[in-house]
Amino acid sequence: MFLKLQTYLRLGLTNILRAAVYRLGVRIGLHPAVWVKARIGGDQFFTQPLQIDKSLRPSGEWNGDALYFGWYRLSLQESIPAWHVNPFNGKAIDSPRLPWWKLPDFNLNVGDIKTIWEASRFDWVLAFAQRAKTGDLFAIDRLNAWLYDWCKANPAYCGPNWKCGQEASIRIMHLAVAAKMLDQQSMPPDLIRLIEAHLARIYPTRSYAIAQDNNHGTSEAAALFMGGSWCASHGVSQGKRWARAGRRLLEDRAKRLIAADGSFSQYSINYHRVLIDTLCMAEIWRRWRRLDEFSPLFYQRASAAAKWLFAFVSPCSGDAPNIGGNDGARLLPLADTGLREFRPSVQLAMALFAGQRAYAEGDAVGLPLRWLGVSLPDAHAAMSGSQQFDKGGFGVLRRDDWMAVLRYPRYRFRPRHCDALHVDLWRGGENLLRDGGSFSYNAGTRWLAYFTGAAGHNTIEFDGRDQMPHLGRFLRGAWLEGRDVQFGEDSEGVVSAAAGYCDWKRASHHRSISLYPNGLVIRDAVKGFLHRAVLRWRLQPGDWRLEGNTAVWKDFNLHVSADVPIVRLELLEGWESRQYFRKTVLPVLEAEVQVPGKITTEFFSRK
Repeated sequence: MFLKLQTYLRLGLTNILRAAVYRLGVRIGLHPAVWVKARIGGDQFFTQPLQIDKSLRPSGEWNGDALYFGWYRLSLQESIPAWHVNPFNGKAIDSPRLPWWKLPDFNLNVGDIKTIWEASRFDWVLAFAQRAKTGDLFAIDRLNAWLYDWCKANPAYCGPNWKCGQEASIRIMHLAVAAKMLDQQSMPPDLIRLIEAHLARIYPTRSYAIAQDNNHGTSEAAALFMGGSWCASHGVSQGKRWARAGRRLLEDRAKRLIAADGSFSQYSINYHRVLIDTLCMAEIWRRWRRLDEFSPLFYQRASAAAKWLFAFVSPCSGDAPNIGGNDGARLLPLADTGLREFRPSVQLAMALFAGQRAYAEGDAVGLPLRWLGVSLPDAHAAMSGSQQFDKGGFGVLRRDDWMAVLRYPRYRFRPRHCDALHVDLWRGGENLLRDGGSFSYNAGTRWLAYFTGAAGHNTIEFDGRDQMPHLGRFLRGAWLEGRDVQFGEDSEGVVSAAAGYCDWKRASHHRSISLYPNGLVIRDAVKGFLHRAVLRWRLQPGDWRLEGNTAVWKDFNLHVSADVPIVRLELLEGWESRQYFRKTVLPVLEAEVQVPGKITTEFFSRK
């Protein structure tokens, strides 16, 4: 009980009250969101573009296949997606016409609700708009037919696709960006009704989105601003009110959720991309519609957030550490790049908010800017070097083509993953020591515990328990406090970072890492545990073999030693999830000690 009370105080009593009022109001049917009425439908949402531009290259996705979470393809054979079917198991929602607020949040008969939401995020709207802009005469007809079918299958405020305000917001943003790419200034009545219905769903639940202190607030704010200003220009009476509310909320969320150093409240690489893509869409829309600028602080925080992600992305592969929550979201899939290619988002955000190009233009990297009418700045951003982002608890160490990331506790907002003192190691575009990811938010107790717990990260697990106890599906208690944090470079160019913590059962872990020209040295000091401390190194998939205290693969050696007996050192099979709803095996090196001591890990390349 004490841990729950302590955690609720950290979340903020105002946010707790906001969430409680929302949930109670929805449960008893008295919340304003359940009173909203609207009708949607029709077959004329978008019109043929006035100008064709064949110099642009459209995305090849959603052209015969549906694409889920950036990796799973389902052949459509010229048909339209089944909006209420989980494509992974073929199960359909039992009551697709039930009002959204009467459906459970979890434990639906189809499994993970995100498998239903994925096709209804309208990625395909962008793909069809691109093809229409490059001269596909049938793309607009297909786009209108799919929207007609979606409206028919998802009448306003009924079924799972109306359940989440953020999902409704992503649809608004995608519809607006499609209009921008097509230069469709006016909205046919069918599109006006569709946008109005979505905004009427989002507006009454703003307080709940605010209470989450995450990208729900930024997404819903951007949708209200973009959709509201669009409706206002077409004489919709509520349009100005929605747009004003969206602008205020977006500026407020940028101020609260983005720290001065660019760290975001969700401590996640992929959700950071969701954030900056959202900010980019709002700014592009503002420019296109010639609306007033956002506040100076908004632009300062947006620039810092863009530079933050730039610091984590591999310039040669475009990949980035799999740290934090990852639901497979990629809001601007305008180029045929994989889910784990972050450079197009970084390039766009740096151009818009920092006035710099992060990379040489390149086809895939620069394509979203061309589609969205954003000029590539002449100024080049300096190559990202070693940086500390203390507000979010990250140290990024770079030397030559090596990069190491130390994740340490700085929890102003709720943590979900037990990844304190996790280390990611990269050389070039290869992720040598890696994070486990998220897999699924509705995967059952075993997998939720594995992927969000200490076992899913490169850190120490004490006495078979997590660093912070679970209090709910998305909530942990006894938030860790980082201590003895250090970051710097010595006279010989060795970059180092260090941090520690003491958990709620008095076990403590201090870790220091030093990056050398040919590898990384990690020093761990552990004490305060009762029975055992297990160190895990989650390795890049490959034919690793154990030779004494050294794991060997290709030109890499990972050696573990300690000043106390290592009672167990073995290579085991573990799991990782690089894309949502997909898990694959990888080797995990485990070293166990049973008394307090110091453990040293050396990861070096023989080349």
